[in-house]
Amino acid sequence: MNIDPAATAWLLAATAMVLLMTPGLAIFYGGMVRSSGVLNMLMMSFISIPLVTVVWLVTGYSLAFGDDAGGGLIGNLGHFGLSGIDPTTVHAGSGIPELLFVTFQLTFAILTVALVSGAIADRAKFSAWMIFVPVWALIVYAPIAHWVWTPDGWLASFGTLDYAGGLVVEIASGASALAMAIVLGPRIGFKVDAMRPHNLPFVLLGAGLLWFGWFGFNAGSALAANGTAAAVFLNTLVAGCLGMLGWLIVEQVRDGRPTTFGAASGAVAGLVAITPSCGSVNTMGALIVGVVAGTVCSFAVGWKFKGGYDDSLDVVGVHFVGGIVGTLLIGFLANRAMTGAGGPEGLLYGGGLGQLGKQLVGVIAVAAFAFGMSFALGKVIDRTIGFRVSREDEIGGIDFALHAETAYAEGVNGHGHQVKRMGEGPFGH
Repeated sequence: MNIDPAATAWLLAATAMVLLMTPGLAIFYGGMVRSSGVLNMLMMSFISIPLVTVVWLVTGYSLAFGDDAGGGLIGNLGHFGLSGIDPTTVHAGSGIPELLFVTFQLTFAILTVALVSGAIADRAKFSAWMIFVPVWALIVYAPIAHWVWTPDGWLASFGTLDYAGGLVVEIASGASALAMAIVLGPRIGFKVDAMRPHNLPFVLLGAGLLWFGWFGFNAGSALAANGTAAAVFLNTLVAGCLGMLGWLIVEQVRDGRPTTFGAASGAVAGLVAITPSCGSVNTMGALIVGVVAGTVCSFAVGWKFKGGYDDSLDVVGVHFVGGIVGTLLIGFLANRAMTGAGGPEGLLYGGGLGQLGKQLVGVIAVAAFAFGMSFALGKVIDRTIGFRVSREDEIGGIDFALHAETAYAEGVNGHGHQVKRMGEGPFGH
């Protein structure tokens, strides 16, 4: 097959859009934390870009998308160091260069591990995070991507559907976030201090960048410039809108006031839920997916207070729960207008319970694997070099303790003396 110029041009743009999601996530998360930890939060996302890139090019891509090594569990190392792939290699059945597919999938892997950081905000050692990121990409992300997105993967063969990452990205990161929140334990002041977002305009800006990038995330997964990509694009817009409305309605009824924080969170919840289902449901289905996700996730973010796990930035409540909602709703709303002639249909379209069962198996398998592996990895790192900063550093401000910087000139939490110390020396004032 020759290279398709239109598909290649679209996927080049989509790849850049998905890469932008990680800086967008950094700003989104950065606005949500306290002012003493914003730089560390930004860095946890940004450092994921080079760390995952290196391991992805060496072994990650081959483990995820290489020929099956047996049992549909993991790829082989036939593409170790991108061996056998050059600018003329065309990705099977797509008409796009293989190197572009490698890069597109790399941006997914980067974002997924960056999502986990939100659960351990304000208390994780940066050095420990730098070890966690590349190892997690290889032992958690790559196997799950192989299960779901390669023809020989066991979940793909079983018939579980995940168009753009409800299982691979959202549930994998959400389950891992829960594991890491348990490993590190709650922040000092959890359930006592308010710990409000320090910069809501940052949160909205980050949400907007994520929403923009999500069009590349979902519609780019069509690997073509065609009607399917257009339908997925619209589904993504619709679900984000209805997710926001669903969350705001809950806030209005429950709390008497809709909030900017709720608007941003609701949009992201809708986008999370449509990620697995955008290629399986029609536009009305996307509307349902969005409003259900926005509503359910608005309640789910409060479960951490009852469960006792400190998921700092609600990765579990939004990404894990939203991913489950979107993945399971495929079993109800899958439509052959999207899945194609002879494709699976959901329960509401006469397809019976079969597809719902397949989606449920995928949810349980991915969640259990991601949680177990992440918990084990986190424990190993914690018992060797330690994963959590000292009590003094956490109270005094993680930005200055770990990076010798503060985000704002006036200092944070009354620690203006730290900024003065930073200004001392030949370039001080």
